[in-house]
Amino acid sequence: MEPFAVLLVPLLVIFAILLLFWAVPVRLWIEATFSGVPLGLGSLIGMRLRKVSPPAVVRPLIASTKAGLPLDLSHLEAHYLAGGDVDRVVRALISADKAAIELPFQQAAAIDLAGREVFEAVQVSVNPKVVQTPRVAAMARDGIQLIAVARVTVRANINRLVGGAGEETILARVGEGIVSTIGSANSHKAVLENPDAISKTVLQKGLDSGTAFEILSIDIADVDVGKNIGAELQTDQAEADKRVAQARAEERRAMALAHEQEMRARVEEMRAEVIAAEAKIPLAMADAFRSGNMGIMDYARYRNVESDTHMRRAIAEGEPQDGRNEG
Repeated sequence: MEPFAVLLVPLLVIFAILLLFWAVPVRLWIEATFSGVPLGLGSLIGMRLRKVSPPAVVRPLIASTKAGLPLDLSHLEAHYLAGGDVDRVVRALISADKAAIELPFQQAAAIDLAGREVFEAVQVSVNPKVVQTPRVAAMARDGIQLIAVARVTVRANINRLVGGAGEETILARVGEGIVSTIGSANSHKAVLENPDAISKTVLQKGLDSGTAFEILSIDIADVDVGKNIGAELQTDQAEADKRVAQARAEERRAMALAHEQEMRARVEEMRAEVIAAEAKIPLAMADAFRSGNMGIMDYARYRNVESDTHMRRAIAEGEPQDGRNEG
């Protein structure tokens, strides 16, 4: 047992030393001490117990102290536990302080927790950036389409980063302003001659209202002439009118054909009635002969009238008489 006890004691000592170095980041403590950051070993041990990464909090604290911007360690720990990026917030605070931009720690932490790039926002606030709109197509009053591209210079508004709209809203509003300005122009030539009028008109609309940016300038980068939409619309309208007229004519033609067929049916019906009536004449004459109401002389006069009627009808219709052609 004695050899085992002799080996166990050094192992326990080594384990205790390793545990101490894990629980107490001595190197980080030394680094903070020589950087002028008053930090006790107890604070580092407390971070371990609170599941806070000491380097993620202490090193940004050292950077802020060296930059002349003292911060509270408890605030940094709270932001880390809330899921924020302490290093990004501290770098944004240092950048804002050097640029003489008022940015309290609580505001920077809120911007970071809201999902905004707070350090990038400070950089854009100091150095404005340029965003370009997609190709925006609009039609002037003369029917000519114009396609414009604009470059928008924006500066971040720190006070509106939380709850303010982003770049997509800026680009959408600028595109809407371009369409409205071109659409109100009487001629596309006026727009081509003075494209700066578009940027001036759009800039006066206050498009940055409710956004996280401030529009500094709007510059028209390119204006191209597109299609003659007015002529195309007139052509399409004429084609549509033509189709409507053809449909109406076809409807009238169908009604005329139906009326003609109806009249023909009526004529055939009348002919059938005449033929049926003519078929009854011989029967009536035979009955008249039998009853004595009609004699031979009456029948001869009837035949003469019938022949005369047939001759007049033939002359009127131009049919040949007695097998001979006319003329």
